Amino acid sequence: MPRLAGSAGIGRAMAGLLALAVLLAGCGRAHDDAQTLSFWTLGPEGEAVVKLLPDFEREHPGIHVIVQRLPLTAAHQKLLTAFAGGSTPDVGQLGNTWLAEFAVLGALEPLQARVDRSAVVKAGDYFAPIWATNRIDGTLYGVPWYIDTRLLFYRRDLLAAAGFDHPPRDWAEWRRMLAALSHPQRGAYGILLPTNEYEQLMSLALQQPEPMLRDGGRYGNFESAGFKRALAFYVDTFRLRQAPPITNVEAGNPWEEFGRGVYAFYFSGPWNIGEFRQRLSADHEDRWATAPLPGPDGPGAGAAGGSSLVVFRRSPHKEAAWALIEYLSRPEVQQRFYDMLGDMPARRSAWDGGSLRSDPKVQAFRAQLERVKPTPPVPEWEQIANEMQLVAARAVAGELTVDQAAAEIDRRADRILAKRRWILDHARHDGASP
Repeated sequence: MPRLAGSAGIGRAMAGLLALAVLLAGCGRAHDDAQTLSFWTLGPEGEAVVKLLPDFEREHPGIHVIVQRLPLTAAHQKLLTAFAGGSTPDVGQLGNTWLAEFAVLGALEPLQARVDRSAVVKAGDYFAPIWATNRIDGTLYGVPWYIDTRLLFYRRDLLAAAGFDHPPRDWAEWRRMLAALSHPQRGAYGILLPTNEYEQLMSLALQQPEPMLRDGGRYGNFESAGFKRALAFYVDTFRLRQAPPITNVEAGNPWEEFGRGVYAFYFSGPWNIGEFRQRLSADHEDRWATAPLPGPDGPGAGAAGGSSLVVFRRSPHKEAAWALIEYLSRPEVQQRFYDMLGDMPARRSAWDGGSLRSDPKVQAFRAQLERVKPTPPVPEWEQIANEMQLVAARAVAGELTVDQAAAEIDRRADRILAKRRWILDHARHDGASP
């Protein structure tokens, strides 16, 4: 550090230090005066949303947002622990299959009154089935942030070589395509359906007229004709050797094998658009495409997935929390979020510009999102779905018939739902609304 000569140099140094102290004090006061808003996110969304917050804080200089990123594997337990300890954040990201659980716990702030006053959040601009997943027992607890659903990635060139110039439009046509494209003796199959993933069977079941749970979510409804039809189609795909009976761990690298033609169809979500483009060479771009799911007799429904934004009931900064939700709900902000991460917007108007409008691989998702169904709105659903898949894997292995498997899934679901039945029945007997 250079030496300052004489009293003049010391005076200039003191003046500089004083100016720096005033500047730092001013910055400290600006931060101290701001409401500090805690925002818990799950997985990669936290890293992306941090890049959107500077614009929000410039618009709202009285609000400072601290983002905590929770790993997906630990997020559910972390949220439950925070609720039990009275330390939930102000704003949170919740998967829409978790909303019912936290609503039942009383952890979430109802949002309908704020939506009614909002100039930004307009229910009619959201995909209706996705919006419905945020309404639990008639009360709105979340605003859809991003959405996903699963559909078909398919090898357009392989279908053309087999004599098909379009993706499947119903289950009968899909079965014919799977038969034509499956050559297990050469290690080629029509589709990959990992036996440890429940989303594929669940999506087939959602296409049926009967719900998977009955009596207000008190009992399983897996012995219904519709579910058994879905389960039979699923099991037959393996029985006919149109899909290998392997888990996703055994499947290895599905992107590379899709590129090599091991599988002609791959059942997955929007995140894989980027994965395929990254992992396959550019000359594959015209060889694969996406298509909405076929239903038993025409266009099919998909599962309404994604995450929503919620305000926790214990937050002391509810208005600031709602301001953040409104900002992240703007169509132009949702477009930026998609460009960063590939998470698809929950609002129709956000699809009207940018790459969402011009990318042909995305358009099938836009069509599918108009035909999605929510999963049963009970806290126990993920546990039930996992049990459903465990039993379905036994049917694939030939250990159970379709009828036996459906009865066993009902038995397991009814056991899981026993506590829910007890709570609802006692609420009714006590005169409270179930």
